[in-house]
Amino acid sequence: MNTVPAVNAALTLGILACLSAVFYVAPSRLLNPRAVPFGVRVPPDKADAPEVTAERTRYRRHLLASAALVAVPTASLTAVLDGPAVGATGGGLLLCAVTAVLWTRAHNGIADAKKRGGWYEQARQGAVTDTSLRTDPVRMPWPWAIPSLAIIGVTATVGAIVYPGLPAEIALPQRSPGGTVYRVYPTTIWSAFSLVFAQVIVTATMIGVIAGALRTRADLDVARPKTSAARYRRYLVIMARALLGISALVNLMMLGLSGLIWSDDRSQELVLLVAGVPSLLILAIVAYLVLRVGPSGSRLPAGTAEADSGLVPRDDDRFWHLAGTVYVNADDPAALVPRRVGIGWTANLGNLRVVAATTVVVAVAMGVSVLISM
Repeated sequence: MNTVPAVNAALTLGILACLSAVFYVAPSRLLNPRAVPFGVRVPPDKADAPEVTAERTRYRRHLLASAALVAVPTASLTAVLDGPAVGATGGGLLLCAVTAVLWTRAHNGIADAKKRGGWYEQARQGAVTDTSLRTDPVRMPWPWAIPSLAIIGVTATVGAIVYPGLPAEIALPQRSPGGTVYRVYPTTIWSAFSLVFAQVIVTATMIGVIAGALRTRADLDVARPKTSAARYRRYLVIMARALLGISALVNLMMLGLSGLIWSDDRSQELVLLVAGVPSLLILAIVAYLVLRVGPSGSRLPAGTAEADSGLVPRDDDRFWHLAGTVYVNADDPAALVPRRVGIGWTANLGNLRVVAATTVVVAVAMGVSVLISM
């Protein structure tokens, strides 16, 4: 009895179930600031308004129905294909598209309710900033970058030792609709050390993001500015260390994959081990950030108590586009700003420095890819 189709279908269903679970909790306070439901800024006393609750309930009900409709035909299709990659990719993309539509509808519904109800008309809006982030910024935790740099050094050293003995051609793994395939390239510095260059790009990009985030505008609670400022500084320390830890795990994964490439070992078991263990550790770090830290450190201990100032955050929805996921403000000097959806930061696409830095990173990555293919 051939059990492969059933296994493929089960894997596809598992992947879609995990994706659906992430989308289901997306509008919760695990991944969103309390007063920014579906990417819409509202006064804190309206965070649980009936309109917000209704939109959240409708989003989740329709998401579950859509996930079921996508999963059944996708699993059936996967059962007759050679591997779950095609079904999971196609079903995942379809589910992402449906979720984007549902999210946008909920975003627009809350924005309309906010406008009709005049939620901000009687509110005392205010803004607060922590100037000490400039005068006494949180320092880059350089000791936490040592593992990433050390792994790069180990990978480059091992590569230099084995490079003279490599064959004239080398097989590099690539993703395809049917799964992982291997394409043969001439053995050159660029092809043999491709993942070393990737390690350098990942580490440099991560350090650059952290350096920018440590000096970017803080997302502070105007009602309790001193308490939230202290909490945000602890949040920056935790996030910087976590991101450098993730960078080290990604580099460790690429060290293992480089070893498999240089030895021409295509064992699926080893590939799963080399890629799976770091991936699970990365997921553990992300889970800790979501469950114990929260957006802008919202779940960290508050420390000392502080009287409510009576102010609410200013309404800045006009700078957020695509249902609260993209920030564009040419008058804001900040290159990075706290995300409205999810944990971490997003780029200010109205800042020319962001555009220039992104262009450089993309150009370098594309250049390395072209050199490898040549």
